This record gives sequence, C-alpha cells and structure tokens, in this order.
Amino acid sequence: MKSLGGIKLPHYKSTATSETVEFGIPEKILIPMSQAMGAMPEPLVKKGDNVTVGQKIGSTDAFMSAPIHSPVSGEVTDIVDYINPNGVRAKAVVIKPDGLQTKADGITPPEISDKQSFIYAVRESGLTGLGGAAFPTHVKLSFDELKTPIDTLIINGAECEPYITADNRCFLEDATDITDGILLCQKYLGIPHCKICIEDNKPEAIALMKKKTENINAIEVVTLPSKYPQGAEKVIIYHSTGRVVMEGELPSNAGVMVLNVSTVAFIANYAKTGMPLTTKRITIDGSAVKQNRGNYNVFIGTPISDILKFAGAEAAKKILYGGPMMGTALFSPDQPILKSTNAILAFDEEEQQIGIEPSNCIRCGSCTRACPLNLMPMRFETAYKTEDTEALKKLRLPLCMSCGCCSYVCPANRPLVETNLLAKELLRK
Repeated sequence: MKSLGGIKLPHYKSTATSETVEFGIPEKILIPMSQAMGAMPEPLVKKGDNVTVGQKIGSTDAFMSAPIHSPVSGEVTDIVDYINPNGVRAKAVVIKPDGLQTKADGITPPEISDKQSFIYAVRESGLTGLGGAAFPTHVKLSFDELKTPIDTLIINGAECEPYITADNRCFLEDATDITDGILLCQKYLGIPHCKICIEDNKPEAIALMKKKTENINAIEVVTLPSKYPQGAEKVIIYHSTGRVVMEGELPSNAGVMVLNVSTVAFIANYAKTGMPLTTKRITIDGSAVKQNRGNYNVFIGTPISDILKFAGAEAAKKILYGGPMMGTALFSPDQPILKSTNAILAFDEEEQQIGIEPSNCIRCGSCTRACPLNLMPMRFETAYKTEDTEALKKLRLPLCMSCGCCSYVCPANRPLVETNLLAKELLRK
C-alpha cells in the first residue's frame, strides 16, 4: 500500500518514561463554557453557589454539545466573560476550591443496557475527543448503521507531534481501561473489528497492548511508521485499512470510526465509576521548562500560569496548547486547561524563527511532496492573493488539515499554512 506524504520530525519524547503524577488542586479554577464543537452550554450555577466534584455546571439541550462538570468542590466566586485562544467568546465559571473534594450526589456507574443508553451515558459524562479535536464523542457514536454501517473501530494512538507523550502513558498505565473501553464500544455499537494503531517509536506500548489483546480475536494491534501527521484521521484510516475517506465524506462513509486512545480509556473508567470528565493527562515540556517536565493529571480549569510556575517557565517566550506543529499559541498565561488540552509546551525565544524573512517561491514542489493529501500549497497562496475562490475550490483547499508540513519543509520560509487558514476563511465568507 502506497504511503501518503508527510514528514519526519525529531521526536523530543523525553517524557515518555515519566509516569503520570497528580498535579494537585490550584487556588482558582476557571472553566469556560466553550470547550467543544457545537452549541455552547449555559452556566447552571451562579456566583455564591457551592459546587461539588462531578456536579454539572454547564449544559444545553442541543444534541451537538457536551455538558461541563466541576472538577473540584468549593464556591463559585464569579461568572465572567472569557475569550478562547481561537477568539470565541463565552461565559466562564470561576471556582475557589475548598480542598475537601466532596463528590456530588449521584456519582455512580451509569446504567447501560443498549446502544441508546450507552450513547446517553457518554453524553452525560461530558466527553469530547481527548486527542485535541474536542468533537462531542456521543455524536460520533450516534451513527446510523443502516445508512453508514461501520465494521472497524480505529484506536488512534499515533501521538505523532513532537514532545507529547500523554497518550503513550495512557497505553502504559491504563491498558485495561483501553481494552475494556474498546469492548464496550464493540458490544453496544455493533462494530466487529478493532485496530489499535501505534507508531513504532512506542515499542513498550506496542508490546503491552499485544499482550493485553492476544486472546481477543476482534482486536488487532497495528504498528505504523513514526511519520507526521500519522495521527490525522484520514491518514491513519488509509495507513491502517487502505480505505480512502473522500472529500466531503466522514469516516463512517468508509465503514470506520476513529477514537483517540485516551477517549476510549475514559469511556471504560466512566462506565466503572460514573465520574464525569474533570481532569486531563497532559505533558509539560519545552526548552523553557526548567523543572518538573513530565506527565501530570491536571484538573480542567487549572490556570496555565500555575503550570508555568510549577515548571519554572514563567519567562517562556512562547506557550502552546498542544504540539509545535498544530498547537495553539496562548496570548495569556491566564488561559486554563481545557478538555482538549493534551500538552503545555513552553519555549525560549531562540527556538522561534525570528528575523527570517520569507523569500520568493522557487517552485521546488517540496510542499506538495510533503502534503499528506497531495495538495498544492504554493498554488493556494497564489489563488488567495488574487481572491480566486473558484481556483481554491478546484485545488480542494477544504481538504487541507492545517498540519503544517508545507511550512516546515519550505526552503523559502513562506507562511504556507497560515495562508491556507486565511484562504479557508475567504471561502467561508
């Protein structure tokens, strides 16, 4: 099977052997209502209310949404206006923890007996894709088996971005939850086959999952080359099954469903405990981190400033949610840990490309060869500058996943991925 494009990146996986440690309770929790694709939840609490661990504090009746729960017990000190790093405005609940961690009433394992109750339980857990996409998981599970029958569940454990090792630690520390979560999905969604996909730079995870599944015929462990962006949905589907998700289609049209490994592990844990999504395993790393780099279980809503202080990285020049290729740069350390956060990376100034001006495109074709979907970023740039929307459509711009491969390999240092994002906005308008 011919491999799609992509690039080889330095791994920088120095925290791969760092066991997950509890981060602790911060002095303040800030929980935005905008933490997933779809309709934004409304706060269910007000200033002065007392809340408990696992209590629902944000919700909406819209199907394309996920409720939000308190990770701590304490007092709601304010409801504030908040701006996400992507510019979305939302309300946010501010909580002062009391340190007691009193659990909310009714935190018990959900009653699951069929597909409908399984999907309902996943929605009530507040689960969104833990690989970073923040798509409400229950929506993905609600496929119509008559219109788009799914025969293969793909567990995405590629974790192809440099530095990040949170999913690797999930494999090594939560292997039983992973297999239990897979079996729950197969049982209640009627999916007969499962492929656990792991890049070959995680040999311990591969060996452990093969051992855990050796007597389960319905689950196969697939070793993939460590090549970025191996974890992209269309890429991992093609490299593990040979199937192509066509433009404008969903993975279900190709008979597959993709879930992140941490997502499926959480499903099993929720089914056993009834505790909704209130914490995230994240990697703390980067050149500005002077101490305590590693993997931590952090309360959702913990201010990034607390993370930076803990890491000795207050002087960092660049802070990212996620990896250096597709992560989001933070405009303020007051931003909190979100459901979608899998890493906080802090970098020194010398790692940024400062003072390197773009030069003219030399038509070398490096960007096209690197593109995992065989697109032509240099032609996107030309069409964008002339506002030629028809050309952008013909060049299949909407397929671009903004992975950054084109910018990474460009010898002229042209801002190709940034231009692609602007071109997409032009098409939307």
